Amino acid sequence: MNLVIIEAPAKRETLKKYLGNGFDVFATKGHIRDLPQKSYGLDVKNHFEPIYQVMPEKKELISELKRKAEKADKIFIATDPDREGEAISWHIANVLGLPADQKCRIEFNEISQKAVQNALTKPRQIDLKLVDAQQARRVLDRIVGYKLSPILCKKIKPRLSAGRVQSVALKLVVDREKEIEAFVPDEYWNVFAMLEKGKDAFKASLEKKNGKKFVPKNKEEAGSVLSAVKGKKFEVSSIKRTTSKSHAPAPFTTSTMQQDALNKAGLSIKRTTQSAQQLYEGVEIAGEGKIALITYIRTDSTRVSQDAQNACREYARKMYGDKFVPEKPNIYAAKQNAQDAHEAIRPINMNMTPEKVKSSLSPDNYKLYKLIYERFLASQMSEAIYSNVTANLNCEGYDFKAVGKTQEFAGYTAAYREYEGDEKQEISKLPPLIEGELLDGKEIKAEQKFTKPPARYTEASLVKAMEEKGIGRPATYAATIMVLSSREYVSKEGKQLVPTELGRKVVEYLEKFFSSVINVKFTAHMEQRLDDVANKGEDWHEVVESFWNGFSKLLSASDSSGFSLKPEPIETDIICEKCGHKMLLREGRYGKFLGCSNFPKCRNIKPYEEEKKIVGKCPDCGRDMVERKSKRGKIFFSCSGYPDCKFMSWYPTTGEKCESCGAPIVIKNKQKVCSNCKQRQQ
Repeated sequence: MNLVIIEAPAKRETLKKYLGNGFDVFATKGHIRDLPQKSYGLDVKNHFEPIYQVMPEKKELISELKRKAEKADKIFIATDPDREGEAISWHIANVLGLPADQKCRIEFNEISQKAVQNALTKPRQIDLKLVDAQQARRVLDRIVGYKLSPILCKKIKPRLSAGRVQSVALKLVVDREKEIEAFVPDEYWNVFAMLEKGKDAFKASLEKKNGKKFVPKNKEEAGSVLSAVKGKKFEVSSIKRTTSKSHAPAPFTTSTMQQDALNKAGLSIKRTTQSAQQLYEGVEIAGEGKIALITYIRTDSTRVSQDAQNACREYARKMYGDKFVPEKPNIYAAKQNAQDAHEAIRPINMNMTPEKVKSSLSPDNYKLYKLIYERFLASQMSEAIYSNVTANLNCEGYDFKAVGKTQEFAGYTAAYREYEGDEKQEISKLPPLIEGELLDGKEIKAEQKFTKPPARYTEASLVKAMEEKGIGRPATYAATIMVLSSREYVSKEGKQLVPTELGRKVVEYLEKFFSSVINVKFTAHMEQRLDDVANKGEDWHEVVESFWNGFSKLLSASDSSGFSLKPEPIETDIICEKCGHKMLLREGRYGKFLGCSNFPKCRNIKPYEEEKKIVGKCPDCGRDMVERKSKRGKIFFSCSGYPDCKFMSWYPTTGEKCESCGAPIVIKNKQKVCSNCKQRQQ
């Protein structure tokens, strides 16, 4: 019996189907060893060598793994095909005592029979350069988190965290908000004419005055244009006809998938990550069993295998015809800082169309699979072709421009349309025009406008910015952005990310003492150093030590400084029962508390109970229901008579009970409904 070791249990069933009876598949559920949770875990005197420990919750799992490994004829370690997966393979090999030169590592970019069987024929040694790159990242992140977070807790507020990439992403959000706040809008006016030719009408916009670019700055300037051209003829001074082509977009990388999923399907980073993982590991498809639908989902490459490319082209030809498939396959160049370790994100089997599997997928999984499928299909299709007509018209020294655009050939847009943003370009078809002809102005209008500040980041645009600036990598984008929300450094207004007051304070403090390392340029440089470890075999210890030499000085300067952003304690009217002084409202590690103002002579402290918001009546005892917050920050409602009455609800209650089933009546979506039978109440 051969043993195949993987990370995620969700892959097990899918893999076993392709491996057959001669294989046992064992899932480690991610890492089995890591740095200790409650201590630094780095040997500073020994070049920051990590002190790894078996994770406490994995001890029984490792014992079982060892028993299976001892009985196995061959061992294959098939963790994810990235640096993190390579490091997990290395830890597994170490725990099992496998020789360093043993060819036990296999990898596949997709969980398909062909890919899995092919991987089994090509086992290799564990790539220590990739392992070292992951170790360097882990150690750098531990240094920043373990050394900088306590300073933030001391100088701002308890229970804060800092991160090498996380804090730079937060700084981007805060800096953008400052730009918006400092922005001073400029007034301008759009002037346009609705012109007629026969029964056709079209729009022309003001472009120039006496041959020079002209945009009215105020109502008076706009009014002078209206006065000059009203009731006058517009002469067609020139007509320009061109043809333009739009090339098919590349298949998805992690970041472009996350951007499109939010912009086109409304999926947050978290929901996209969860759905992508399920589609990659395998989902239950009616009549097929559990199968994987897409390739590996953490990648910055737009490269695809020749087999996949050919299959895509053939499917496009079958669906749309020969004209929709270019003579040569579309090839997409990798970005400059891309690792290009494995393929783009694509469907494994083109015959598994979104509509075919729709009934078997959750709504989120279907939306994401449809995006991935259609984007990949479009990536191997022909260019879209447009006919463009630009007409320039003159009236009393003012030049107006009218633009017409028609699609002559759909090309890739037959399968997929790219996201155009909130403001789509207004295009229209122009009637046949002749140079020199005169046209009547049906209507002349002027619209007041103001220049707009830069837009706030959304999760999607922040991922795009991180990728473009070279901070973070595909595997880290989602985790980085999610921690900003979980730490309450940012909040959401619709799709927009808005820094909280706490997030601003964190950035203010970091800018004051750590601006040389918590910035885009330095963070991108460190990412490049990690790539050099992975690609060129540079010594990861040197990368870490060079960082520490500068960072440690900043830590010392910050810690010894008297500068603090901690809020001053608030005096209350509550009297200390021990000494008679007033109690102060303070912020501690576990939240707000009351401490005596006579400290340190009097060390009396007591819990602080915030006034609870009353929301309805308890259906069990009739007392007030109050709004509370769980440890995870979720709002719920419970009886103010707790612990005598332990009634709670996730929705506000009315104090009434359903006549049909006797369950409490709650307010949901502004409607009275039964919490049990869901019947609407009068």
